[in-house]
Amino acid sequence: QVQLVESGGGLVQAGGSLKLSCTASGSTFSDYVLGWFRQAPGKEREFVARISWSGTTISYKDSVRGRFTISRDNTKNTMYLQMRDLRPEDSAIYYCVAGTTWELRDSDYWGQGTQVTVSS
Repeated sequence: QVQLVESGGGLVQAGGSLKLSCTASGSTFSDYVLGWFRQAPGKEREFVARISWSGTTISYKDSVRGRFTISRDNTKNTMYLQMRDLRPEDSAIYYCVAGTTWELRDSDYWGQGTQVTVSS
């Protein structure tokens, strides 16, 4: 079992930055692939970024590549999402997820989410 808690969301103007954190407890952090997903009102949840167990392999949604940076610190049981040049379309609830395979699934461990709102 893994418990995940997101933090760092908030309200920011377009072009601004935010850094999200996801802190885990309950299991060995480095055993898990980690990722960020988001869900905007009236839309399906979508993949944003994920990072491998050691942090050496990373993938991003095309629209965030170059603006968002995912990272993890296994010594602190924490994953981060640095978001820059934010756009109104980035507004959503952001969820962190931990899974044992690269293909993160609905059945993996999910946090409760943190709200990100980008004003134009």
